[in-house]
Amino acid sequence: MDNSKIYFQDRDDAAKQLLHVLPIEEMKLEEWMVFSTSSNGYKIAKIVAKELNSEVDYIFSDKIYAPNNEECEIAIVTESQEVVIHEELVKAFDISLDFIFDRSKLLHGFLLNYQVANFRGSKPLECLKNKNILLVDEGLNTSLTMMACIKTAINLGAKSVSVAVPIIPDASIPVIESIADDLYFVKNIDHFIDINYYYKELEEIKFKDIINMKEEG
Repeated sequence: MDNSKIYFQDRDDAAKQLLHVLPIEEMKLEEWMVFSTSSNGYKIAKIVAKELNSEVDYIFSDKIYAPNNEECEIAIVTESQEVVIHEELVKAFDISLDFIFDRSKLLHGFLLNYQVANFRGSKPLECLKNKNILLVDEGLNTSLTMMACIKTAINLGAKSVSVAVPIIPDASIPVIESIADDLYFVKNIDHFIDINYYYKELEEIKFKDIINMKEEG
């Protein structure tokens, strides 16, 4: 790996750098709820939430892949059944909307319900009316997951929805800014490769790991 492209030693370092770009003292003047948008982002979300004296939660989602191609992400479904579609890919591969929505129902009914049950004790994501929401992740690749989580928070009545990530592709900035109230990031990359490429250490965090982190407090 080209060490000149490493911007973060690990998630702790990324969280520390992210806190430097967040207007923490100004944000503390209001109440916030912090949500991780992936298992890999949960540790960073916990650190940010602690600085804001805020609760931390998780908006669960899963990826929908193209038929016969488990590497081609074409849509995202969240626990509130919000679906965001990569329209260009769906059109290019002539994938029917019926396929996407049938798959989203399957994922929601099994995997997402299982995760929610184990993380919140079957408690669904509640109304976010009049709440300031900060969505946090370790970085963005396609931005589909973050878009789905933003839409979920908006549709649940959030007063404001902001996004904070250590690293982001340049192409994703106008996409996120078009629907989020504020976007905070440490580093933006023009020719973005992959989130892992910019961290020295980035071990995968699985669902069981976030359950353990939650229980640790």
